[in-house]
Amino acid sequence: MTPLPDTAPDITVTTLLADTSQRTLADDVLAGLSASPKTLPPKHFYDSVGAELFDQICDLPEYYPTRAEREILVTQSAQIAQLTGATELVELGAGSADKTRVLLTALSEAGTLDTYVPMDVAEQQLRQVCEAIADEYPGLKVHGVAGDFLRHMDAVPASEGPRIVALLGGTVGNFIGADRADLLAGISAALRPTDYLLLGTDLVKDRAPLEAAYDDSQGVTAAFNRNVLQVINRELDADFDLNSFEHIALYNEQEEQIEMRLRSTLAQEVTIKNLSALRVVFEAGEEILTEVSAKFTPERLEQDLAGAGLELAWFETDSAGQFALSLSHPQLSP
Repeated sequence: MTPLPDTAPDITVTTLLADTSQRTLADDVLAGLSASPKTLPPKHFYDSVGAELFDQICDLPEYYPTRAEREILVTQSAQIAQLTGATELVELGAGSADKTRVLLTALSEAGTLDTYVPMDVAEQQLRQVCEAIADEYPGLKVHGVAGDFLRHMDAVPASEGPRIVALLGGTVGNFIGADRADLLAGISAALRPTDYLLLGTDLVKDRAPLEAAYDDSQGVTAAFNRNVLQVINRELDADFDLNSFEHIALYNEQEEQIEMRLRSTLAQEVTIKNLSALRVVFEAGEEILTEVSAKFTPERLEQDLAGAGLELAWFETDSAGQFALSLSHPQLSP
């Protein structure tokens, strides 16, 4: 644990990435770029540049999820605070914690809030968020965890009172099949009977607004997608030419998911020196799948939660019906 300076005595940051992040990246790149078709996991988008680009994406006119989720939080946070009585908010993949402040304020006004625990892989941004939140909410205990919530849930400090574990922004949709089941089961296992999972889910809708949200007219999402190649160049001494890969975002109607890809515009070979000079060959038009973003119906959500031993307790959408927030808790034994 690394306490921050004495000017912020209520802040602690636990860092779990220093010894493992590069090795995890190397393992993921070796496995993903040796596979057919090629893939890369989206968690490696979020270095400091990627985190900043994602913040820009959230402000784009085409990117409705952030505005829709904020609308729900603004109108429903007081009810969430009343339903949960939470003394602690744990946020997985906290990012800039911009929307989170709405919920923190509601919990504070309800008189229950004691502790905020943001977890994120972008450590620099996490530390900035911890300092900002502690400054904005005097007396609040802030315990940041620089880690991967798939591997480091056990680093979340124990809570004396009821808590909300929040996974916002539709992040759960980035996990498919068994990976989503494992994610929800891991969160469920960390919840006590008095705890709740607050989950943000993007909803099934027409193709046009979905594809526009992931392929904006300003090219910010394209830069965000390509940045994962820059991360590999920097961390693993590779020689990807970012300009020779185009950003693709298409809605797979059968699977009800957006699929983001990087498509090679020419036949080329990339060398990754820190992976024993691995040579990765691309045919012209060959793609790397970099992100999947599943879209949900209420029925699909309830089934996924039930499979993880969670019971849906509350569900609300924004006024346009584009996005949903839900509260669920561990199922009571019969």
